[in-house]
Amino acid sequence: MNRRRYLLGSGAAVLLSASGVARAHDARSAASADAPSFATRAGELLFRAMALLGTRYQRGGRSPDTGFDCSGFVGYLYQEVLNLRLPRSAWEIWNHGEEVARETLEPGDLVFFNTMRRPFSHVGVFVGDDKFIHAPAAGGVVRTESLNERYWARRWNGAKRIGT
Repeated sequence: MNRRRYLLGSGAAVLLSASGVARAHDARSAASADAPSFATRAGELLFRAMALLGTRYQRGGRSPDTGFDCSGFVGYLYQEVLNLRLPRSAWEIWNHGEEVARETLEPGDLVFFNTMRRPFSHVGVFVGDDKFIHAPAAGGVVRTESLNERYWARRWNGAKRIGT
């Protein structure tokens, strides 16, 4: 295991614990082995997402090797962890799942923004504590940010829960 992955994994454990997602892993013992709860699966999803912190942005990218764009990042996570194949664009992803209010967001929910002067043009994964993880833009890397930052708060479009 290289040093970067170890450090990212350590940071993921801290962030997941701080956001309450660590409790999702505790739910595994209470959940049936045949049907893991969404909270359990969301914990696994976020743990995998945090391990990808620092992965470079690549327009059209859909893997850790080539880099990610926003929908490629979300699609990769949902396919790898939840075995759900999502559409390729943020707009198309928005057309699936159950809409949820911001005040009822749970870790693993998808959050959508208007970043290109068109609704639902950017997507990320809600982490908890008003934070989300995403592949932001050219020149960037996968990172966490606050929903309350002025840039993101002004561009908020909504949220969806997929795969419950």
